[in-house]
Parts: sequence; structure tokens; C-alpha cells
Amino acid sequence: MPSDTLLARISDYVNRPNPYPLYAELRAAGPVVRQADGSYLIGTYHDIAALLHDPRMSADPRSRSARAPSEETVKPPFLRLDDPEHHRLRTMAMRPFGPPHSPGRIDAMRGEIAHITRELIEALRDREQIDVVDDFAYPLPITVICRLMGVPREDESLFQGWTEALVASADIGPEEDTTERDKAAIKARQEMGRYLVDLAEQRRGRPTDDMLSAFINEPDPALQLSNEELADTTILLFIAGHETTVNLITNGVLTLLRQPRQLDRLRREPDLLPRAVEELLRYEPPVHMRERIPLVDIDHAGATIPKGTSVVLALASGSRDPKRFHEPDRFDPTRPDNEHFGFGSGIHLCYGAPLARIEAETALGALIPHLSTARLVQDPPPYRQNAMLRGPRHLPVHR
Repeated sequence: MPSDTLLARISDYVNRPNPYPLYAELRAAGPVVRQADGSYLIGTYHDIAALLHDPRMSADPRSRSARAPSEETVKPPFLRLDDPEHHRLRTMAMRPFGPPHSPGRIDAMRGEIAHITRELIEALRDREQIDVVDDFAYPLPITVICRLMGVPREDESLFQGWTEALVASADIGPEEDTTERDKAAIKARQEMGRYLVDLAEQRRGRPTDDMLSAFINEPDPALQLSNEELADTTILLFIAGHETTVNLITNGVLTLLRQPRQLDRLRREPDLLPRAVEELLRYEPPVHMRERIPLVDIDHAGATIPKGTSVVLALASGSRDPKRFHEPDRFDPTRPDNEHFGFGSGIHLCYGAPLARIEAETALGALIPHLSTARLVQDPPPYRQNAMLRGPRHLPVHR
């Protein structure tokens, strides 16, 4: 098939269970592959790394020459902004989250994460069949991020519909009519933003030990978020704080059930688990693609990429590039030098990575002893529609 249809084929739901042969086709087609819709697709490791670190490449969708109507009026979250605005908002968001201002917050969550995990495992003890997504991989990270932010337990269920609408709007693919999807995302963002700002306001002058309280009670005027920035930042933290972790845990269980020898090895050698999580982030990553837009015409690898053009970086392809990784299609929990793209790279490297790693290690460490007699009810399982944030929608397992 022609290489200019690769993005369309990767985005096609029929290829969601296994896009990796298409990524191999992409790498063979060349470092820079122009698509029929005018975008460019990059799938080789070193070229992805170079462009992620190139200051001429913008993360801001408003830099595109052709923009959706909603992108004209809606300011993106800081994940999709460029410096210096990106650096300003990221720094402010980091203050109550991690080093250097809050160095112990995430590490202090280990005990609570382990407790939530044990509760979920216990609830599944007598069931012959479970859905790893609905019964475990979704409730764990959404509970953790709600506790971290300070959302009351009785309100946790509100976030599923909001986050699903927002994640759907962030998908990458060939041009299509996204009007209804964009409307649903705008409505979800408004409702979720109002909820979080109102909840934060309840803590103004009455601080509690959570991130919403830390944001609203920041004493330095130069570091205070406006209501709009507070809404955008906390929404981003919710999406990034649970959506990718759901996929990481679910992909991890699926991979181990498909590879019983490695599952048995991790059961016998639990100290390998941190390295196994890194390998899962390379081998079956939760995030498959990111978009960048040139701010000027860029000459790269013998091709000229015009200013304002959509450039899709296939991170999952780069993490399986045989020019960078030995036997990249083999899952190896002892793999050395594993500098994958599981959390991106460059100035937009995911700053929630430490929390995601703790959750994945805790979750898989608790599940592995219970998977010795488990078998997949359906393989491949049904996947989510989203090609960018790829993972099973359900993972039924018989125990």
C-alpha cells in the first residue's frame, strides 16, 4: 500500500489491536513520510528525538495553518503550549506536586496507593471472571488522582464522562468532521473546570493537604493561577494523571498473560518489576503519537516540512526502532539502556511520570500473584477508539 495512507491506516480502528506492522512499514518508508492529507509522519527513533528537542517545533495547535474552529478560541493546556508560557504554567503546576518545592508529596502516596490496590484486589477475590479495566485499572488511578487533588469520594464518579469526552477530542488522525466531538469536549471542559475551581475556592483561607488547596492558597501573587489557568491546569492533571496509567496497567496485564514465561519470572523475581514497567512503557506504551507544528520551514532528513504543517511523531514506532533497540519486538524485562518515549521527551516530558511508575509497579506487583491460572477471555480484547492513547476498553480475564 502507498506510504501516504499510513496515518489513515494506523488510525483505522481495525488496526488498533496491532499497529506495529504499520510502524515497521513507516520506518522503512523513510524518516519523513508525507501523508495524503498534507501532514507528515515520523516513525524513526533518532528523528523523533531530534524534533521533540527542536525549538522550532511548536506543540501549540494554534500554530497550524489549518485550524479547527474551536482551536481559534480555546487556549490549550500547558501541555500544548510553547515556552515561555509553557515553562511558566508548568513551573506553577509543579510546585505542589514534586521537587524542589514539594519533594515528598508523591513518595508519601505509596502507602495510600498500596492500600487502595489491596482494597480493589480484595473485592475481586471470589470472582471467577473480572474486567481488568473496569474492576481495577480504571478505579485505581482515578481514586489516586482524586485523593491527590482533594476531590471528595462521593464525587469521583463525575469524572469518567468528562475525561472520556476530553480524551476523544485529543485524538490524532486524518482530517474528519470533528464538530460534535469538539462540542462535547468544550462542554466537558467547562463543567469540569467549574467544578474544580469551585472546590478549590471552598479551601481558600482554609488549607487542607491536597493540591487544589495548595493552588488556591499560594501566597506569592506572582505564582498564583487565575481561575482560567487553575481550571486548565487541574483538568490536565486529571487527564494525564489517570488516563495513561489505565492503559499502562491494562497493557501490562495483557502483555504478561500473553507471555507466561515472563509472568512466571516476575512472580519469582519481583525485584525486576521496576525494569519491567520501563519495558512495558517501551513495548506497549499508553501514548502512541504526539503532534508538533513547525514555526518556520524546516529541512530535516532531506525533506522540507513547511511552516504550519501538522507533524505526527509516532512515539510507539520510535520505541520499537531496531536501529535503537536490540530485538525491539521482544518483551525483555531486563532490557538495558531503555530510553523509551513512553513519557515523551524534551521540555514536554511528562512530569507525572514518577506517580505513574509507582501506580504501575504497585498494581502489577499486587496482580501478578493472582494471574498464575488466569486466561484471557478474548484476545485481542476490544480496544478504545483513540489511536493516540491506545489501550483496551475492556480486558475480560477468567481466573
